Amino acid sequence: MRHRKNFNKLSRPSSHRLSMLRNLAVSLIKHERIITTVQKAKEARRIAERLITYGKRGTLHARRLCASIVQDDEILKKIFGELAERYKNRNGGYTRITRIGFRRGDGAEEALFELVDRPLKESKEEKKK
Repeated sequence: MRHRKNFNKLSRPSSHRLSMLRNLAVSLIKHERIITTVQKAKEARRIAERLITYGKRGTLHARRLCASIVQDDEILKKIFGELAERYKNRNGGYTRITRIGFRRGDGAEEALFELVDRPLKESKEEKKK
């Protein structure tokens, strides 16, 4: 029986897969937009959304659970500060996966993996004003 076995193994051993997905989630939070394959994005979405939910809780227990995954103090501050404030009124759905085509080397389908409600960067003209 395959009860509760609902994740993609991504053709990797479990330790490699978990560390890769953690790195993808941390990179997403750091840069707020990354390009990866569709399957990796779908799996990393689970971890990234869980981290943001921990940030919204804001408790010590949530911070320690998040720290067991992230292990970078600057990213933790961003999760529990900026992102928790940005998504306080949103009930899930913090990420977006947009398919952008196929990779040239091996033909893998790539996706733009980003946080929704991202603040737009000011253009050079607006900065001058």
